[in-house]
Amino acid sequence: MTDRIPLAGVIGSPVAHSKSPALHGHWLKRYGIAGYYIPMDVSRDDLRDALATLPRMGFVGLNVTIPHKEAVLGLADLVSDRAALIGAANTLIFRADGKVHADNTDGVGFTDNLRQGAPGWDPAAGPAAVLGAGGAARAVVSALAEQGVREIRLSNRTRARAEALRAEFGPKIVVYDWVQAGNMIEGAATVVNTTSLGMVGKPEFRVPLDGLSPDAVVTDIVYAPLETTLLKEARARGCVTVDGLGMLLHQAAPGFERWFGIRPEVDEAARAVVLGE
Repeated sequence: MTDRIPLAGVIGSPVAHSKSPALHGHWLKRYGIAGYYIPMDVSRDDLRDALATLPRMGFVGLNVTIPHKEAVLGLADLVSDRAALIGAANTLIFRADGKVHADNTDGVGFTDNLRQGAPGWDPAAGPAAVLGAGGAARAVVSALAEQGVREIRLSNRTRARAEALRAEFGPKIVVYDWVQAGNMIEGAATVVNTTSLGMVGKPEFRVPLDGLSPDAVVTDIVYAPLETTLLKEARARGCVTVDGLGMLLHQAAPGFERWFGIRPEVDEAARAVVLGE
């Protein structure tokens, strides 16, 4: 009897746009692993059945994308502290004992990308300014707090969502009105855009950057285009900038390691695969 070929994949609806199959396929080939990574369009109504069935078909885990990132928390047997704190999971591990473990690697992906792209980044250098208060912002705020950033300034177009994050994460969060977002950036050592502003097909990024310090590290989770308006203007002001593609790559690495037993390298070859080069 031969060992079962390990299978993993990404579930969501829609899912055809996902870059994950190309990335994981590249890593499987690079490390000579006899496994497969498959995109699967799973509706909300079928989610529970899919999670019950896939482990029996040889799946060792899944990535989870919209609209299932919150729902899987209620279906998993075990939920990591960071997934519970963020309120969403992007990685599932199907354990040998039959239990489903839900985790969130977005925060790890964010900080690993920041450290790779800006090796001199110091969380204690000063306040961080975070634009946006959605799911990605929750992961970023959680990661920044974990890394030791003492003050996290937060601004969102709907202030109530930013206030909700402050209620959860505590007094380390300082909320600014959206019209004051430019002022929030002044004196910040780290600036992060977690909104879709500046993304292809979305509204332009128009937050004033007059107060941006040339010593700041600036990153944008948007990676289409690779160099957003924010990053272009920040670089022109002398800032170290980090694009959002690395976060996508780094958040994928822990899941691959858990499923296939090897920690994959996030390098230029991996970037090229995701960019379709």
